[in-house]
Amino acid sequence: MAIEHTFSILKPDVTRRNLTGKVNAVIEAAGLRIVAQKRIHMTRAQAEKFYGVHKERPFFGELVEMMTAAPVVVQVLQGENAIAKYREVMGATNPEKADAGTIRKEFALSMGENSAHGSDAPETAAQEIAQFFAGNEIVG
Repeated sequence: MAIEHTFSILKPDVTRRNLTGKVNAVIEAAGLRIVAQKRIHMTRAQAEKFYGVHKERPFFGELVEMMTAAPVVVQVLQGENAIAKYREVMGATNPEKADAGTIRKEFALSMGENSAHGSDAPETAAQEIAQFFAGNEIVG
């Protein structure tokens, strides 16, 4: 199995409710290691760049507003098949369809406020990590 990095965002619905530690406990219990982490207040420019792939979609403006409304925690996770593992740990985008014990089932407020973001492929993980972290900030 390959050791890889993936990118994670704990969204404003998590930070507003002071659930960062509880969500990270789920991540770590799944065998993923947090090798970089910072709490930031994402700027509009950062959010628009990050979610640029959705720019033409009707929910883009609402997504940018939500992600800039309160602090987020950006993280790099490391582990065996970390990308697939973290997507499994997050659960389905719609928390009503997420499996019990997943982040979204346990913590999400709605499909829009679904508590976490995770990279979907090695290429996107590399791009997303580079947007928020310098190489020397990733330690593990």
